[in-house]
Amino acid sequence: MSNVTIVDEVVDQFDRDGAVCLRGLFDRSWLDSLAKGLDKNFADPGPDHTMYTKEGEPGGFYDDYCNWNRIQEYREFVLNSPAAEIAARLMRSKSARIYHEHVLVKEPGTKEITPWHHDLPYYGVDGDQLCSIWLPLDPVPEIACPEFVAGSHRSGVLYYPRLFVNHENYADGAEGFETIPDIDARRDDYEILSWDLKPGDCIVFHMRTIHGAPATAGLKTRRRGFSTRWLGDDARFAVRPWTTSPPYREVSLTPGDPMEHASFPVAWHA
Repeated sequence: MSNVTIVDEVVDQFDRDGAVCLRGLFDRSWLDSLAKGLDKNFADPGPDHTMYTKEGEPGGFYDDYCNWNRIQEYREFVLNSPAAEIAARLMRSKSARIYHEHVLVKEPGTKEITPWHHDLPYYGVDGDQLCSIWLPLDPVPEIACPEFVAGSHRSGVLYYPRLFVNHENYADGAEGFETIPDIDARRDDYEILSWDLKPGDCIVFHMRTIHGAPATAGLKTRRRGFSTRWLGDDARFAVRPWTTSPPYREVSLTPGDPMEHASFPVAWHA
């Protein structure tokens, strides 16, 4: 088990901005292992695998999730890498439970963008100690890096989830949700964060932070992103007006319950 040092200034930055870049915290061995797992994953996709690029279009944008229990390399990473401790320390939590892993791949020359969204409304969880770690398995220049709207996690607003296929809202008219603003039309009104990422770097972001990702039309390399989603001490089960993503069909908790379930084991505890 790792012993991660994250200085107070970085924790404060995470609180303020809702997204931080951490440099060099993952050894090459973790990246190589995850790359092997990713090859296994997409040779035998899970039931929730999606291809977003239409047949005949250049590149390829595809994803899959909730496979960490069946792919050894993913499981080793979730339970034994520095990820859980990194998440806990940034969330100021005494523990970190795995919610799920989510692998998103954009092949070179992919035209599809990832629409602006934030993750929490997709999920069956509420709370404040909630974050994701986005770990690229390839070098990612800033022009292809996911982008984050600094401070957007602090607004208190929940936005409708958006379909990645056509960027439409899941369901209009649900109480308590708004349509996300057109960030690209008013980019100068926001502080937008992105970074040039080298192997071993990662981005940690709050589940309420608005983010999106560019196309890889100008890249000659893949952009393989391995995300892990983490739950801290105050995470509680929630229901949504739509089927959550992941659906977690086997979980039958009551809204407001702690996320104490075999699907969400504690991966790190202080």
